[in-house]
Amino acid sequence: MFIQPWDASLDEAEWQTWIADGHDFGILSVNGLPGHPPVTVPTHFTGDGGQLLIHLARPNPVWKAIEHAPDVLFTVFGDYAFIPGPWRAKPGTPPTDGVPTSYYTAVQFTCRARIIDDPEQKADLLRRQLAHFQPDGDHAPVAVDQPPYGRMLPGIRGLRLDVSDVVAKFKYDDHKPVEHRTAVADHLTARGQGLDVPTAHQQLRRLDRIGPWKP
Repeated sequence: MFIQPWDASLDEAEWQTWIADGHDFGILSVNGLPGHPPVTVPTHFTGDGGQLLIHLARPNPVWKAIEHAPDVLFTVFGDYAFIPGPWRAKPGTPPTDGVPTSYYTAVQFTCRARIIDDPEQKADLLRRQLAHFQPDGDHAPVAVDQPPYGRMLPGIRGLRLDVSDVVAKFKYDDHKPVEHRTAVADHLTARGQGLDVPTAHQQLRRLDRIGPWKP
């Protein structure tokens, strides 16, 4: 993932906070078998220290690819919006001379995948995921010998992704003047489509921390 200096995460806490703030869905990317394209799988995930936890259906074609090449990428993205050219036109130039761009946050994990087939280990993985996604505990016990999960465990396989590297990108025109960034955030809030409002929030949050960009 190409990252300009002004788009880089300011520190580890920035991307960790962003992930913890409800960004728990991403794309698993695995090198394909020889002669085949890469395999990608959209899925929820849970963090567990230096690991990401995932479970997928046993018939998923990704398993053969992982067994062949266990070094994988997992990418999470969000708070994105299309920024029209007129919003980015320089002062004193025609609005149509502005060049459009995309704003977004992306966090990419480089990982080594370990497949989990042991029933009790799969149950433990599901318990950890449910503790994240249903913290109120409003679900049946996840046990190998109890319904409903016990009879469903053979139909899934678990994944523990051991994270070896993380890169994060916050692309919100942080190298532009303060007035420009504030104006674009106002435009996003006024337009209010899709993820415009959270995108504006990210731009203003970064603006508060960075202020005028200094190379």
